[in-house]
Amino acid sequence: MNEFSTAFIEALELLLNLDSDLLEIVALSLRVSLSALAISIIVAFPLGGFLGVFRFPGRGIIIIIFNALLGLPPVVVGLSVYLILSRSGPLGPLDLLFTPTAMIIAQFILVTPIVTALAIQTIEDLWVEYAEQLKSLGATKVDAILTLLWEGRYTLLTAVLAGFGRAVAEVGAVMIVGGNINHVTRTMTTAITLETSKGELALALGLGFILLFLSLSITALIHFSRNIMKQRLI
Repeated sequence: MNEFSTAFIEALELLLNLDSDLLEIVALSLRVSLSALAISIIVAFPLGGFLGVFRFPGRGIIIIIFNALLGLPPVVVGLSVYLILSRSGPLGPLDLLFTPTAMIIAQFILVTPIVTALAIQTIEDLWVEYAEQLKSLGATKVDAILTLLWEGRYTLLTAVLAGFGRAVAEVGAVMIVGGNINHVTRTMTTAITLETSKGELALALGLGFILLFLSLSITALIHFSRNIMKQRLI
């Protein structure tokens, strides 16, 4: 039996036996990513609704900036957050560097442009379709935003899932600001990187299986939400 086969079998054993180290890493990864995503939704949905409905000078530039931030390099985000949270940085006294909070901040910065840009497009399209109807009913623009957010919930779910996918698969930024400290800031992606570099493939493969499962689940949910949306439009 070659090395890969042995590592593969050991990885399956870790999964089947619910290895404590593996579960700890997965739990931390999900906690960090879901926390960043939740904060992002709180910011991105109202902002996306505002930019999708209101018209004002400079709106186009703001939307262009958000679209440009979709390709924001994670290592640049990590470096920026590191400088801000380091002891010589403006938030240094808070001692947030190399903590899960620092990783949440970095992932929030990466996820928010994705959710916001998709929310803007969704609300803008719905506003074009329903603007006259909402105005005839006497709805204010704030009422319209709330209504359109509800009407576009299935499409917005796609934005949420895309944001979660970006967050949970992130490695560069969380490595820089988290430090990959065992039992403290070690996530699935950083653990896979470390274990692979050490030649310890069992844990890396086990975590890789979980990441792959999450990726496939996200893709399936996006497909499912789009099918629901199409059925509602028929």
